[in-house]
Amino acid sequence: MDYSAILVPPDKPRNSSGMFEEIRKYVQAFEKSLKPNQEVGIMLAAYGPSVMIVTNISFRDPVLFVFKGFIDGKESILIQHQSQLNFVLTAMDIPDNKSKTGPIGFSLAP
Repeated sequence: MDYSAILVPPDKPRNSSGMFEEIRKYVQAFEKSLKPNQEVGIMLAAYGPSVMIVTNISFRDPVLFVFKGFIDGKESILIQHQSQLNFVLTAMDIPDNKSKTGPIGFSLAP
């Protein structure tokens, strides 16, 4: 998939709200490329081989991101400074005995 069309121009603000929009576009484009029996997993680059099944991404300007979801089946929340954002979107096969969590939700800051 060609992601060049969704990139935010470099002159856009780089606060959390600006980065949030770019991440949202990437995730939604990636979700469209998945097979019906797959969902998005986010491999957390700074946390070893852990994969988070993210159910919601939000931000708090000027610099925080909040990822809610599950790691190893346990409810988890990752609060991360925007300068630390390093993750890999990966396709996760859904086991036959589990249902898809649905697309990742994106919540705007209050």
